[in-house]
Amino acid sequence: MNHKLEIRNLTKMFSTEEGEMAALEDISIEVTPAEFLCIIGPSGCGKTTLLRMVAGLDHPSSGKIILDGKEVKRPSPDRGMVFQEFSLFPWRTVLKNVEFGLEIKGVGDKARREIAEKYIELVGLQGFENHYPYELSGGMKQRVAIARALATEPAILLMDEPFGSVDAQTRNILQEELLRIWKRTEKTILFVTHSVDEAVYLADRVAVMSSRPGCLVKCLDIDIPRPRKRTSVEVNEFREKLLMLLSLERSKACISV
Repeated sequence: MNHKLEIRNLTKMFSTEEGEMAALEDISIEVTPAEFLCIIGPSGCGKTTLLRMVAGLDHPSSGKIILDGKEVKRPSPDRGMVFQEFSLFPWRTVLKNVEFGLEIKGVGDKARREIAEKYIELVGLQGFENHYPYELSGGMKQRVAIARALATEPAILLMDEPFGSVDAQTRNILQEELLRIWKRTEKTILFVTHSVDEAVYLADRVAVMSSRPGCLVKCLDIDIPRPRKRTSVEVNEFREKLLMLLSLERSKACISV
């Protein structure tokens, strides 16, 4: 089944000592089935807050988030989340970490193991099922986190700077692996990043947010055929467009799309 995400007039307010502060303001966007959408914007513009609300971990002050026709009000297995920090249970093996969400869903032992092994193989970690997180590299830990998020068969995969804590070479490898997994699973992916290069390399479309309060400034279609060459003329042209938009947003308030 293909899944559609709609964000409608979303605003998020926080209480501070100085009074109410808007973190996000009137954001509306649709994410089409199987789309890979990257979100970029200046630090503090509310990218992670937006992702947490889609996950159901935070709640909007006004507006709605609709997934497959139903309003998002709380966390659910239909939204898989991958954080920048690996968030693995250190006392669980790779297999048991990947099985965790399936345990919560009440999946039986045999089926749970079969599903977990399927996704461990998908992320290229077969043979490491019985290893603990301390025995893995940073890139391997993030593969486990991705496998765990996919194992519950979510409608949408939410990724918050998932490769931000690994070195540049590992980051490039994980980006390529993620595209391979995305193509295999046809998941809808909402991906937050600070890296313009990463956004252009991965995304079907890039949503650019303004400085706080975070507003949607522009959505840019990245119509470059895959596989993309990181140093191609087309990639550099899109990179320059995004850098220019971000440069403008660092020094001004929210503007209309």
